[in-house]
Amino acid sequence: MGDLTCPFCNPPPEDIVLANTLCYARYDKYPVNPGHLLIIPFRHAPTLFDATDAELAALIALAWEAKTLLDDRFHPDGYNVGANVGTAAGQTVMHLHVHVIPRYAGDVEDPRGGVGGRDTGEEDLSGPRSPLYLSVLPPIPYYQVKPLWPMLP
Repeated sequence: MGDLTCPFCNPPPEDIVLANTLCYARYDKYPVNPGHLLIIPFRHAPTLFDATDAELAALIALAWEAKTLLDDRFHPDGYNVGANVGTAAGQTVMHLHVHVIPRYAGDVEDPRGGVGGRDTGEEDLSGPRSPLYLSVLPPIPYYQVKPLWPMLP
């Protein structure tokens, strides 16, 4: 059944908005915008990388159904869809959940980069960093970092 202390295991039927055999969707209790849904596997899997192939397919299938539902009920102008993996990435409940966040024109001043934003090269990058970052690396915009993949075998 799942971990009895996990808020996503054993969901009450009244919280389930959509479901298939492996996953369910519910509204987020702390929504970014009206209609913010979470898609969650019934089985307790801590992160996206712990899900089975079948669960991942079920998550995507339910995301399509969620979009149809949200289009009909909320008429958003766009969506952010994603998962936080690990506390460093902002995951606060250690049970895989995918956010489907309706976005509306004008809901944020600059939507580039999605929910978390992105470095456009205009921000002050000299602010607080981890001790390792401060002691080893100067602040550099992400677009100046060379990709690692050419160095891999």
